[in-house]
Parts: sequence; structure tokens; C-alpha cells
Amino acid sequence: MKRQIIIFMHMDDEHPGYIADYLHQKNIAVRVIRAYDGDALPNLDDTIAGLVFMGGIMSVNDGIPWLDQEIELIKFAALERVPLLGHCLGGQMIAKAFGANVTPNPDMEIGWHQCFRMNDLAAEDWLGELADPFIMFHWHKETFSLPKNSRLLFSSDHCVNQAFSIGGNVLGMQCHVEMTEPVLRDWIDHWREDLGEDSQSAQSYGTIARHLKKNIAELRFVADQLYGRWVSTLAL
Repeated sequence: MKRQIIIFMHMDDEHPGYIADYLHQKNIAVRVIRAYDGDALPNLDDTIAGLVFMGGIMSVNDGIPWLDQEIELIKFAALERVPLLGHCLGGQMIAKAFGANVTPNPDMEIGWHQCFRMNDLAAEDWLGELADPFIMFHWHKETFSLPKNSRLLFSSDHCVNQAFSIGGNVLGMQCHVEMTEPVLRDWIDHWREDLGEDSQSAQSYGTIARHLKKNIAELRFVADQLYGRWVSTLAL
């Protein structure tokens, strides 16, 4: 039986973004779960090769029952050494499942900001030949502390803990490497009223949209590297 990746959505986005496109390109089967909309959580069996957790507007500290159940699933998956991948809220969920804290970030971080590689073997392993710095898209007001035995991979000027790895097959990210042009345009149009004037850490609607196509193209190189490294851990 062909094994599949389960993608957990936490908002009413129609599409998970580039992670789903990437997996389809690699002929890897994908199933989307929306627990917030009543979908049952899957049993971890031999049909599941990995778990992917997307972003959302809620907090891991809100005590939402279905979100807490997903965090418990992450804990169980970690014991079973199932590869885990988290984006923004998803990264915070993985961090919390591994015992870390999720707290307010010093600044709201929104828009296109550069990220800077750590100078160690873990960052070299996950980031390969990516330039330093490299572009990333951000939209968050909270941040995670680093779980025990994790390795920090990269940081930005406005959020130190942007991504961590645990072992060889767990990647938690505060940022949004999954952005595609349709998904991002939908986001900035939907929350346009929240994208007012530019500040150092939060960009306006116009600034985000101004070079969107170019930035998405640059982001694609980063995503290909990170997703490719994670997919290499899957037992398909």
C-alpha cells in the first residue's frame, strides 16, 4: 500500500500551499485533515509516512480541544519516529509537544524579511547551499523557545527562533516557507485592514505586494531545499 502524508489545516484556506504542490510533484500521496471542521484525527498506522502542520490565527495556549488533540498526536508520532514538519502555528505546536514554551514575540513580524543561517552542521545539513541571508515570509505575533535537544537553524532580525530541527526528521518553522502567489494574495486581501503603515518588523499591504512575484520565486528555492531535506527522511 502506498504511504501518504497527512497535512493538518487550521484555517479555511482552500489549499495548503507549496508543500502540497511539492509533495504532488514528487508523486507522494497527500491527505488533508481539518480537525477544526470536524475531521477525525487519523490513527498512526503503516499507511502514514509523515505529518505536516500548517499555520493558523489561534494560539497553542488557547486550550482549544481539537488543537490540543493534535499536539498529543505529535507527541505520539515523535515516540514512533514519524517525520514531522510544522509551519508557523504548526512549528509552535511541535515545539510545545517537545516541551518548549510559546510566548509573545517582542514584535509582530509580518512580511518579507531576511533570515540568517546558523554556522553549524545542523544548519548546513538542512539549508545546503542556500545563500546567507535568504528571503522568508513571516506573519506571527508569538514565538517558541527551543525544545530540548533541538538545533536552531536560522534567525531573523525580529525573531531569533525561526526554525529548529530535532534528530534527522523533525523540522519546526516560525515562518511561512509554504507561500504561493495565490495563497499569499488571498491572505493580504482578506486581512488588508491589518496591514497598515510599515514598521521595522511589520510591512504594509503595498510593501508585501510590491515585489510579490519576485519574492515568491526566491522563496521557492528555500522551500525546495527545506522540503527536499525533510522528504529525504520519509519511508515511502
